[in-house]
Amino acid sequence: MKKELFKEIEFPEGVTVKIEDKEVTVTGKEGELKKSFNFGRLDSKVEGNKIIIGYPKATKADKKLMNTLAAHLRNMVSGVQEKFEYELKICSGHFPMTVKQEGNKITVKNFLGEKIDRTCKIPEGVEIEIKKNEIFVKSMDKEMAGQASANFEKATTIRGRDKRIFQDGIYIIKKAGKEI
Repeated sequence: MKKELFKEIEFPEGVTVKIEDKEVTVTGKEGELKKSFNFGRLDSKVEGNKIIIGYPKATKADKKLMNTLAAHLRNMVSGVQEKFEYELKICSGHFPMTVKQEGNKITVKNFLGEKIDRTCKIPEGVEIEIKKNEIFVKSMDKEMAGQASANFEKATTIRGRDKRIFQDGIYIIKKAGKEI
C-alpha cells in the first residue's frame, strides 16, 4: 500500500544544513561534515530549522530508506555539536604490552609476548588519546569513531588459545553515550 510519508529532523540554532543533489553538508561549532547519500526517489529539502525527507506515494522500501537517512542525519547534527567519544581499555594479564601512536597508525608491541608488532589504521578525522591503560577515541563522525575503536579490538584478537584464560587485548568499555 502506498501512502504519503514525510519525516522531519530538527536541528538547533548554530547548525546549518545544506543538501545539494546527493551530498549533505552539516556545519556546527565542532566543524563540518560532508556525506553522500543515495536518496533514491525520496524528496529532501531544508526548511527553517528542519530537514524534511519523504515521498507522496511511499512504499515499505521508501519508509526503510527514510528512517535510515533520518538516523544518519541525526548523528551528523549531534556530531557537529559535540564529538562522539569511545573509551577503550588496554588489558594485559600475561605480558606488559605498549601501545604507541605514529601518525594515523597505532602499534601494539609485546602483545602476548609476540616479537612482531601488531598495527591498526586510524581513519582520517579521528582523534586518539592514549593515557596509561585507557584509549579515548573522538570524532564528529560516529561511524569513523566506531570503526577506529573496532580496529583496535580487531588488532588484538587472540586465535588458537583459550579466551577464558588469555583475556589480553584492547576492549571497548564505553560507546558514544552507552556504557558496556
